[in-house]
Amino acid sequence: MLHVRVIAPEGIRREVLAVLRDQAGVTDIVLHPGAALEPAGDEITADVARESVNDLVQALKDLDVQHCGAITLAVLDTVLSSQAHLAQDEAEGEPADALVWDELIARTRDESTLSVTFVMFLTLACLLAAIGAVTDSMVTVVGAMIVGPEFGPLAALSVAIVQRRGRLARRAATALLVGFPVAMGITAVVTVATVAAGWLSLDTVAHINQVNFIFRVGPISFVVALLAGAAGMLSLVSSKSASLVGVFISVTTVPAAGFAVVAAILGDFGIAARSAAQLAVNVVGIVLAGVLVLALRPSRHDTPRPAAT
Repeated sequence: MLHVRVIAPEGIRREVLAVLRDQAGVTDIVLHPGAALEPAGDEITADVARESVNDLVQALKDLDVQHCGAITLAVLDTVLSSQAHLAQDEAEGEPADALVWDELIARTRDESTLSVTFVMFLTLACLLAAIGAVTDSMVTVVGAMIVGPEFGPLAALSVAIVQRRGRLARRAATALLVGFPVAMGITAVVTVATVAAGWLSLDTVAHINQVNFIFRVGPISFVVALLAGAAGMLSLVSSKSASLVGVFISVTTVPAAGFAVVAAILGDFGIAARSAAQLAVNVVGIVLAGVLVLALRPSRHDTPRPAAT
């Protein structure tokens, strides 16, 4: 279940309470008249079954609560209440299948923001991938996959396409279009320095066996990207973090970006081009899979409505 807190002006108290009482799957309604100071108004809380959250939030938005007050959602891990169990039974569907759009949008928006931390993680991942490719170390490449933060913006692009949210799409695209060039540029500088020091040459990467999947692009690469993207979006929707880690290990985005730079610096432009193609195939496959999962998943209880942001 989710805990919903509403801050609303006293003038619409009756309407807000009516929405909460009329919606199936809502229980434990609490009213604190005049408790809110900024913005001023009432504090009204309730516990809501996940299956009912989208309809409830939309009804509150129809009252303009998000502008004149606030709507806050928090996940409840454990609820010991017979009334809450009855409320869950009243809600149609299963909690594990319920897609809470506002929750998903908030998560992907936060994870797709271009920040110093995002760029640093992406840069470290590219450097690890480059080292793993050069040393033919599968363990290091897998570590780079896990460190890479690129799935957040890719998932945000999928959400933005389905929800037609231009601002979210621009935010995610900016993170990718700025983050990857910066990370690859720093990797290039480090690679040049390594070559100048005599630590790296074309012969060093001429006999890669363990991690040659990085530049072996083909139909299977696209299939893997589709499956990983679908699993990743499902993990975001259901908050299954363990599954999301598995997705990171499945996709060849950061390793391809890192090794493309190394191969280009060493003069093997064929391998560099194939690595770049691998990166493009994985990006397209992940975004497409996310769109398909979100487009096929909604029911009449959680169909997204077009939004301007």
